[in-house]
Amino acid sequence: MTKREALLKKISTYQFAAHDLQLYLDTHPGDEKTMEQLKRFQAQLQPLTEQYEETYGALTKRGESGNNWDWIKGPWPWESEEMR
Repeated sequence: MTKREALLKKISTYQFAAHDLQLYLDTHPGDEKTMEQLKRFQAQLQPLTEQYEETYGALTKRGESGNNWDWIKGPWPWESEEMR
Protein backbone atom coordinates (compact mmCIF):
# COMPACT_ATOMS: atom_id res chain seq x y z
CA MET A 1 0.00 0.00 0.00
CA THR A 2 1.40 3.38 -0.99
CA LYS A 3 1.50 6.36 1.38
CA ARG A 4 -1.29 7.93 -0.66
CA GLU A 5 -3.49 4.85 -0.34
CA ALA A 6 -2.81 4.62 3.40
CA LEU A 7 -3.76 8.26 3.88
CA LEU A 8 -6.93 7.82 1.82
CA LYS A 9 -7.84 4.79 3.91
CA LYS A 10 -7.48 6.81 7.13
CA ILE A 11 -9.56 9.63 5.65
CA SER A 12 -12.31 7.30 4.47
CA THR A 13 -12.41 5.59 7.87
CA TYR A 14 -12.96 8.87 9.70
CA GLN A 15 -15.45 10.06 7.07
CA PHE A 16 -17.47 6.87 7.42
CA ALA A 17 -17.46 7.06 11.21
CA ALA A 18 -18.46 10.73 11.20
CA HIS A 19 -21.24 10.14 8.68
CA ASP A 20 -22.54 7.18 10.67
CA LEU A 21 -22.63 9.27 13.84
CA GLN A 22 -24.40 12.09 12.00
CA LEU A 23 -27.10 9.65 10.89
CA TYR A 24 -27.47 8.39 14.45
CA LEU A 25 -27.76 11.95 15.75
CA ASP A 26 -30.61 12.57 13.29
CA THR A 27 -32.74 10.28 15.44
CA HIS A 28 -31.00 10.92 18.79
CA PRO A 29 -30.29 14.68 18.76
CA GLY A 30 -29.87 14.93 22.54
CA ASP A 31 -27.04 12.39 22.78
CA GLU A 32 -24.20 14.59 24.00
CA LYS A 33 -21.70 11.73 24.24
CA THR A 34 -22.15 10.89 20.57
CA MET A 35 -21.97 14.57 19.63
CA GLU A 36 -18.60 14.84 21.38
CA GLN A 37 -17.38 11.71 19.62
CA LEU A 38 -18.46 13.17 16.29
CA LYS A 39 -16.53 16.37 17.02
CA ARG A 40 -13.41 14.33 17.87
CA PHE A 41 -13.65 12.39 14.60
CA GLN A 42 -14.13 15.60 12.63
CA ALA A 43 -11.15 17.17 14.39
CA GLN A 44 -9.00 14.14 13.53
CA LEU A 45 -10.24 14.14 9.94
CA GLN A 46 -9.42 17.77 9.20
CA PRO A 47 -5.59 17.58 9.37
CA LEU A 48 -5.60 14.33 7.38
CA THR A 49 -7.67 15.96 4.64
CA GLU A 50 -5.44 19.04 4.63
CA GLN A 51 -2.33 16.85 4.43
CA TYR A 52 -3.77 14.89 1.51
CA GLU A 53 -4.85 18.00 -0.39
CA GLU A 54 -1.48 19.71 0.11
CA THR A 55 0.33 16.64 -1.20
CA TYR A 56 -1.98 15.13 -3.82
CA GLY A 57 -4.64 17.73 -4.66
CA ALA A 58 -8.29 18.26 -3.81
CA LEU A 59 -10.43 15.40 -2.59
CA THR A 60 -13.64 17.23 -3.41
CA LYS A 61 -14.64 20.35 -5.25
CA ARG A 62 -14.87 22.09 -1.86
CA GLY A 63 -11.25 21.21 -1.24
CA GLU A 64 -10.17 23.32 -4.21
CA SER A 65 -9.17 26.87 -3.46
CA GLY A 66 -9.07 29.78 -5.85
CA ASN A 67 -10.11 28.83 -9.35
CA ASN A 68 -12.80 26.16 -9.10
CA TRP A 69 -11.68 24.64 -12.40
CA ASP A 70 -8.05 23.96 -11.39
CA TRP A 71 -8.94 20.36 -10.52
CA ILE A 72 -9.50 19.57 -14.21
CA LYS A 73 -5.84 20.14 -15.08
CA GLY A 74 -4.90 16.67 -13.82
CA PRO A 75 -3.33 14.34 -13.71
CA TRP A 76 -6.43 12.29 -13.19
CA PRO A 77 -6.10 9.60 -10.51
CA TRP A 78 -5.70 6.85 -13.12
CA GLU A 79 -2.98 8.86 -14.91
CA SER A 80 -0.63 9.13 -11.92
CA GLU A 81 2.50 7.01 -11.71
CA GLU A 82 1.35 5.51 -8.42
CA MET A 83 -1.74 4.03 -10.03
CA ARG A 84 0.06 2.31 -12.91
